[in-house]
Parts: sequence; C-alpha cells; structure tokens
Amino acid sequence: MNPSRTALSAALTAAVLGSTFAAAQTYPVKPVRMVVPYSAGGPADLYARFLGPRLQEALGQPFVVENRPGAGSIVGTDLVAKSAPDGYTLLVMSNTHTVNESLIPKKPFALMKDFAPVAPINYSDLLLVVHPSLPVKSVKELVALAKAQPGKLNYASSGNGTPYHMAGELFKALAGVDIVHVPHKGSAEARTSVMSGQVEMMFDAITTMAPIAKAGRVRALATTGPKRSTVLPDVPTIMEAGVKGYETGIWIGIMAPARTPKAVLERLNAGIAKIISRPDVKKTWNEQGAEPMTMTTGEFEKFLNADIAKWAGVVKVAGIRAD
Repeated sequence: MNPSRTALSAALTAAVLGSTFAAAQTYPVKPVRMVVPYSAGGPADLYARFLGPRLQEALGQPFVVENRPGAGSIVGTDLVAKSAPDGYTLLVMSNTHTVNESLIPKKPFALMKDFAPVAPINYSDLLLVVHPSLPVKSVKELVALAKAQPGKLNYASSGNGTPYHMAGELFKALAGVDIVHVPHKGSAEARTSVMSGQVEMMFDAITTMAPIAKAGRVRALATTGPKRSTVLPDVPTIMEAGVKGYETGIWIGIMAPARTPKAVLERLNAGIAKIISRPDVKKTWNEQGAEPMTMTTGEFEKFLNADIAKWAGVVKVAGIRAD
C-alpha cells in the first residue's frame, strides 16, 4: 500500500474519531426527542415525562416527549429506527419490544440490530383487576367462572405483545382457562373499557391501576410479582392465589438508533442512572409501585437479549399468536 495513502487514511480516521468524541463531549447542543410508541397515560409515557425535565436539568437541553402510538408500538419504534444516529431521537421502550421479536417477527426493524441500548428505567408489577359487576372476589373464583364459561370472559390489553397481553396469555396457559383477548389502541382505552364494564378484566401496571382500584372503580384480585406489593399489601400474588409458576411485570427502558456514538450512549446512561438513583426519586417511585433499574449499557444489552430469549420460549410453549 502507498505509504502516503496509508498516512492520509490514518489521519482521516483520527479526524473522524476526534470529531465524534468532541461532539459527544458537548452533547446535547439542541433539544432531544423522546419517542413513546404508546398512547398518553401509560407507564412509558408517564415515566418519560418524569425523566424529561430532569434530564434537561442535568444535560442542559430540553428532552421533549412525543407520543407515536400504533400497531402495538411498531409505528413509533420504526420512526426512531430510521432516525439519524446522533442521540437526538430516543426510543422509550418496554418488554413489549422484547416480546415482539418472537411474536411479530415480520417487522420493519430488528431490535438488537437497529437499536443501541442506552439504559433501563424501572420495573413494576401488574395488577389483575375485574369490573365490580363480575361475581368474583378472588383468583380462585375467577378461574372457576372462566372454566364454567369457556370463551365467555374477555380481558383488555393495550395491544399485541404488550405486557398486559402477555400477562393474560400466561394466565390462560398456567390456569388452564379460555378467556378472550380484546386488544385496544392504548392502555388508557383498555383501562376505560374495564372501568365501564365493556370488558370484564385486565392486567395493568400497578403504578396506574392501583389508585383506580383503591377508589373502587375496579376490584383488585392479585398482583403478578414474586411477592406482595407494598402499594397493595392486602392483595395476594397470583402464585399465592394458586396459579403456580406465575410471575410477570412491566419494565421500561431507553434505546437509540444503531450506530449512535458510544460516548453519547454513555453520557445518557450516566445521566439517567444519576436521576433514578436519587433518594427522592426512589421514594416517589416505590410509593407508586415502581422499582428503579440501573445498568451499564453493556449490562442492559445482556438483559435485553435474555428477555428476548425468555419470551420467545413463552410464545412458543404457550402457542401465543398476535390477534
């Protein structure tokens, strides 16, 4: 190879790397979009709006939340996948995305190919609720009713592949019942259907459904975690209620388009971790039923791959299909 050409190539590479590093050091220099691929009012939307002003305070630029719901998160997710990999368009995601890798394989993107992990945000249990008109006051009574009337009871969700959908399918498989999935355009719409009695039941994030249950608008039967929630300590877990092996929940995280500079990812990760590690944030979230999650970008990548593998197994064994 020509020595002068080699030297020129090395100089150009060094210049590109140097400019990338410099850009990452000053990032952000303009507002950042946080795309939530779900409708307003759900956990991802609420916690994105919680983080936005705190990230602005920490990093010096506005972090603007933009809801882009549709097709079970695919519309907004694809928008981010096709955005410039510069850290100015971020995806607020959840285990809907890890589920959809196996549930909906024909998508315009692949999660771990077209996105780079930034950071997790938090985890929370789900709450199984029924409309007060349904004549059941426990999981045992619900299972008995569902077995006596196969295919007659319905459960609402915010769409295919969402944690609420998968919680229902897991319940069907482990409890041996036939209940019908009724997908909605978003969690707020699903919640309204259950509160109005149009749909009999729902698995919803405890962070959003607990206040509604406490107000008596729905009846709480059980939580989905491995132990009782401090938010509703009198409500048993589904495993306690007799459905062996049942455990699930909802977690939320942040990803960026693939090829976003590593230094930008690390700066975002550090900023998010610092915010969610604050005692006041932990206290507020714990009171809501949410547990902060802190990981490095590398740890989050391993977590995502493990979750994809976990749900691929559940989808296959339970024979779950998108409606």
